[in-house]
Amino acid sequence: MRYLRSVPAHGQERPERSRHDRAAARPHRPGSATWPPPGGTTRTSGTPEGRNDAGTPVRRRTAAAAANPRRPSRTDEVQQQIKHLILERGLTAGDPMPTELELLEEINVSRNSLREALKALQAVGIVEIRHGFGMYVGTMSLVSLVDELTFHGRMSLQAGRNDLRHLVQIREVLESGLIQQVIRERGTGAAGDELTGVMEQMEAEARAGAVSAETDKRFHELLYQPLGNPLVIQLLAAFWDVYHALHAELDEADETPAEIAARHRRVYDAVRAGDVEESIAALNEHFSGIRRRLSRPEDG
Repeated sequence: MRYLRSVPAHGQERPERSRHDRAAARPHRPGSATWPPPGGTTRTSGTPEGRNDAGTPVRRRTAAAAANPRRPSRTDEVQQQIKHLILERGLTAGDPMPTELELLEEINVSRNSLREALKALQAVGIVEIRHGFGMYVGTMSLVSLVDELTFHGRMSLQAGRNDLRHLVQIREVLESGLIQQVIRERGTGAAGDELTGVMEQMEAEARAGAVSAETDKRFHELLYQPLGNPLVIQLLAAFWDVYHALHAELDEADETPAEIAARHRRVYDAVRAGDVEESIAALNEHFSGIRRRLSRPEDG
């Protein structure tokens, strides 16, 4: 059955309709020029853009985009290929790696992609590039961690905070647990001759008027060296490096070189005697001086 469209009588003008009226009367179909309809935001599956009440386009994640996370970049893929090659060939830290030309043939990538990937791996210590000598498998390093923590620590100081206290708190908790393990595993033999020599050097420096940062750092390295865990040494050294990179921006220390040496002597004597409880108390006293320096007036 056909319907006849109403036609104005002879001589009668057809009423004018605005473009908005014509658009409103036209059925709305996804993908048409009038979709979405005016007034409100309309969402359709697979449509990345809707409109708000003001008619402004609004970007949104589609269901398909949410189900498919970001694909790794070409540089990411090349990094994974290089790491796989290192593991597949059984290379270890310090071993020479294939040359750039060999990697280009092995991985079959462009020179730019390879160099970007190598630069990224160098930044995290997986690859070491020695200019004029070649590329080597990198050794474990926390240099990037030190740089990041130092930067954020400096930002916190400029903002009137002192997030360095959190770092020192972690270091104190670690050392308190580690020193117990050292004593229980090594007994009175935990304090070796090298640690004894560093302790004597620190006391000599204190008598001369200043304990060097290098001597302080070496004392703590040797204290936990008997554990045979290189990651422990590197992690504690990283925390120590961050603190001393920022110590010039802190308030002046309120303890003398003699007091600093005395605090380390108490720790040393407790370890030498194999006294777990005394070693923990000595460490707490040692860190109390650092905590006082990091405290702010409003903290009480």
